[in-house]
Amino acid sequence: MSFKFPLATSSWGIEETDAMHRVIASGMYSMAENVQNFEREFANFVRSRHCVMVNSGSSANLLMVAALFYSKNPLLRLRRGDEVIVPAVSWSTTYYPLYQYGLKIKFVDIDLNTLNYDLTQLKQAVTGETRAIMAVNLLGNPNDFGSIQKIIGQRPIVLIEDNCESMGATYTGKQAGTFGAMGTFSTFFSHHISTMEGGLIVTDDDELHHILLSLRAHGWTRNLPKRNLVCSDKSDDPFEESFRFVLPGYNVRPLEMEGALGLAQLKRLPEMIVERRKNGVLFQQTMKDHPDIIIQSETGESSWFGFSLTIRPESKLTRKALVTQLNDLGFECRPIVAGNFAKNEVVKYFDSTTHGNLTNAEHIDRNGLFIGNHHYPIPEAIAALRHLT
Repeated sequence: MSFKFPLATSSWGIEETDAMHRVIASGMYSMAENVQNFEREFANFVRSRHCVMVNSGSSANLLMVAALFYSKNPLLRLRRGDEVIVPAVSWSTTYYPLYQYGLKIKFVDIDLNTLNYDLTQLKQAVTGETRAIMAVNLLGNPNDFGSIQKIIGQRPIVLIEDNCESMGATYTGKQAGTFGAMGTFSTFFSHHISTMEGGLIVTDDDELHHILLSLRAHGWTRNLPKRNLVCSDKSDDPFEESFRFVLPGYNVRPLEMEGALGLAQLKRLPEMIVERRKNGVLFQQTMKDHPDIIIQSETGESSWFGFSLTIRPESKLTRKALVTQLNDLGFECRPIVAGNFAKNEVVKYFDSTTHGNLTNAEHIDRNGLFIGNHHYPIPEAIAALRHLT
């Protein structure tokens, strides 16, 4: 089915096509100079010391969690059985690495307006058993990191960020994805920039950076500096270091073409965020007083991945009727991420608990959806929303 107002559209131009052709002409397809340059430029963009590119945002989450198991820093290191708090609304691969590494998952409700943590519930959920908090910045909207840091206080709790939907968002002038020990980003087609598939992890910690470099490529030493924080000094003989494995890693390396695309897209990103934010202002002005629909309340400066529409608890409007109206107006729409993830059948495999009731997550699950935002003006789409009844 073709939609007049789709969820996502391409942000590529001739520069991206030229970048791909240059890689093809070079004959170097596996991870090399373009990936390294993109990592450096992206780190500069978010003002982080280090960036590691991988093949997807999901892999970025996997390596972010894995890295904490191999840190020698007692304030960062996690062990199987440690408790990690997560919001009940997010994507599946926010949670899967936590299960795969044997962590005890505690689901906490979200705020009906921001779609991020219900901060009262989060504060109550933190106990002496809590070792990590996963903050998920949903649909472009940063969490209230000032409040989260106050909740953590001086306790030995590691903050990590799934920022896959919120590239370019800021809170108090600081880039989302840079508030925790590590933060992840996605460069999938429908996200703020696209390298076809791709993901990124940023950190200011030198040891975590070295661990990520090793985990990304088989757990070997080949991509580590001679003097590193993972293993003993590397041999000066490259043959001796060819297949030296020091961590139980993966092969989640990106392609050189994805790095080249990232460099081209990153040049566009600041202006694309400006345009998304302009659309966000117009969307807020249009929908702020709707009698049946709640829109997302902005924390900091959202990069407006998409526009959420949640039916008010007191409204008689049904989501089925809302979807029908939107489709008739030409809108493609989807559930808000994965809704209340704690109700999914896969959770039976998790070691998990739920703090209190997931009232808002369940309401979002049954009564929420989102429509697309774009990197160019969409006044016609936003004007069409005035016809929602």
